[in-house]
Amino acid sequence: MSASFSVQSSSGEYSVHVEAGGFARWAGEFAGSAVIADQFFRSAWPSEAAHPVFVEALETNKALEASPALIEQMRRGGANRSTELVAVGGGIIQDLSAFIASVYMRGLKWTYVPTTVLAMVDSCIGGKSSINVGPYKNLVGTFHPPERVLVDPEFVHTLPPDQRASGLIEAVKICFCHGEESFAKHMSFEPSVDMSTDALEGLILNSLRSKKWFIEIDEFDRKERLLLNFGHTFGHAMEGASHFAIAHGIGVGLGIQCAIAMQERAGVDYSAVPSVTRLREHLRTMMASDATVRSVLPTLDLDDVLDRIGSDKKHGKDFYTFILIAPDGRVELARLPRTPETLERARSAVQEVVESYA
Repeated sequence: MSASFSVQSSSGEYSVHVEAGGFARWAGEFAGSAVIADQFFRSAWPSEAAHPVFVEALETNKALEASPALIEQMRRGGANRSTELVAVGGGIIQDLSAFIASVYMRGLKWTYVPTTVLAMVDSCIGGKSSINVGPYKNLVGTFHPPERVLVDPEFVHTLPPDQRASGLIEAVKICFCHGEESFAKHMSFEPSVDMSTDALEGLILNSLRSKKWFIEIDEFDRKERLLLNFGHTFGHAMEGASHFAIAHGIGVGLGIQCAIAMQERAGVDYSAVPSVTRLREHLRTMMASDATVRSVLPTLDLDDVLDRIGSDKKHGKDFYTFILIAPDGRVELARLPRTPETLERARSAVQEVVESYA
């Protein structure tokens, strides 16, 4: 089974192709390209493909400070304005590659082969790069869509259960934000860390087509696409406070639970909204796949978490920006007054979620 669709962007249309086992064929097309690949694939890299610059997929390498060395290696390898860049790896490799492709000689065409569930269901489309600067996560970046996205679900077999769960959480977030129909279809695939490749392929397509709506209607994050930050303000803060022992997708799942708790503490009652109950139960099931959750959460410094929440780049001078669930179950952008009371409400929500995993 394979499927293709296209995504419209301001710089033109790009294609997305999903095919289990496709990488074996695509690798031969990379000859003559500049390739950046996850260090994980060094020992199994196909001999017929161009030799990559291998990068260890660490959060510390997704940094502005790490980019010059990669750019120098590409230059020494002969990359010029007509060279195509190919990226093979998960979100860290994607962010680095998209950023470098956007600035190297003022822009290269590039192809992305995502190898994590998270990248397959979410970040592979949309064209964003997010780069850390010092202690600040995702502070700089660009919009530079690829020419092609080639998704091979067979890569899932290289991933441990916690990374599969991390990606599936991002997928359910996208589908929940898109609406009841997308969310119901997502859940119909019975998502789990050991789901079949066929079911995963269908889930990937549903997630990407749901995200396609957001990025085509709001490519540059001005309105509708901002909703996809659901869970991120809390999640990024918890990731950072854990020194990234909490994976991104897991952090987003925790962040969604914090967003629900924050609303409930303000008096919102979701008992008549079955989708919220189903989402919360599904997230807790996903969390069970990551043994670090129960061991790391009790060690978080809540003051550190709150400091990180307060410095999130989505806030304004006079307000905090949170993506929350409205009483009717719709995801909405909320701008709350920049007061100690708002931060205390956020602290209480985080504390409630942390204690629920004790």
